[in-house]
Amino acid sequence: MHTRTLGQGLQVSAIGLGCMGMSQSYGPNPGSRDVMIGVVRSAVDLGVTFFDTAEVYGPYDNEKLVGEALQPFRDKVVIATKFGWDIKDGKSVGLNSRPEHIRRVANASLKRLRVDVIDLFYQHRVDPDVPIEDVAGTIGELVREGKVRHFGMSEASAATVRRAHAVFPVTALQSEYSLWTRDPEPEILPTLAELGIGFVPFSPLGKGFLTGTVDAATQFMDGDIRATIPRFSEHNRAANHAIVNHVSDLAARKGATPGQVALAWLLAQQSWIVPIPGTRRPSRIEENAGAATVPLSADELADLNQLAARIGVQGDRYNEHHMALAGR
Repeated sequence: MHTRTLGQGLQVSAIGLGCMGMSQSYGPNPGSRDVMIGVVRSAVDLGVTFFDTAEVYGPYDNEKLVGEALQPFRDKVVIATKFGWDIKDGKSVGLNSRPEHIRRVANASLKRLRVDVIDLFYQHRVDPDVPIEDVAGTIGELVREGKVRHFGMSEASAATVRRAHAVFPVTALQSEYSLWTRDPEPEILPTLAELGIGFVPFSPLGKGFLTGTVDAATQFMDGDIRATIPRFSEHNRAANHAIVNHVSDLAARKGATPGQVALAWLLAQQSWIVPIPGTRRPSRIEENAGAATVPLSADELADLNQLAARIGVQGDRYNEHHMALAGR
């Protein structure tokens, strides 16, 4: 696996692994906890060194799983986790990025992850009740104390990233970005390029849609977040499949899969972009890792760059509640 450099010199594999789905959001897990630990370890075997989790995934279960899975490989991997939610009785009940809360989360995450230092600590969502300068200052203190190595942000606006970065250097911004979600392009990506901050796209395969395995006939299981997302309504899935058909045709000509083309397109946008597709199957990890070697010509890139605008994307990427939390 090739490596890439995010902000502040943080080196990671060109493609990481998003671990959220092993604990939540995509319906009942097809494998046991031990099976999921094996999946995470198979990623290490395939050269993945960048793993993404959060306290709220589960809550808590995902950090524990990732911590146990990666403990034997601690010196070979970069583990990212997140703070920023109030969790009561096993459920998130709102945002909380108060400095004292950040410290509590950091100490608890260190134990669950079985590590001495958190490699990359993201603010999961911007808290409008806490100045971002206070958040950045608190992370700076945790870095100086040796509990955190790098500061990250998620779904933050360009203006908020600038304010945070002026207090303490931001290493990476994590937001949704893919062939059918292009929101970061006008403001976020130029700002990150200017400030030397890396970008970590989550849902780089459109929550599975861009792999070609989801269509209008797909029935989502109980607990699958896609059943609540407008873009995944039956009508919108049928309309949006024109994008997948186009990507699939290109993939067939290149001897690749649609998912590999979608990831290769992301990698070609900037050298400091590191997508973190999630999966619960080692075969998918191997497929995703192969995207790093899929070449795209200038003409192919130009065609894919215009794909969403040319064909059109139907439906919002989140429901109204979640959209309100993004881009602050």
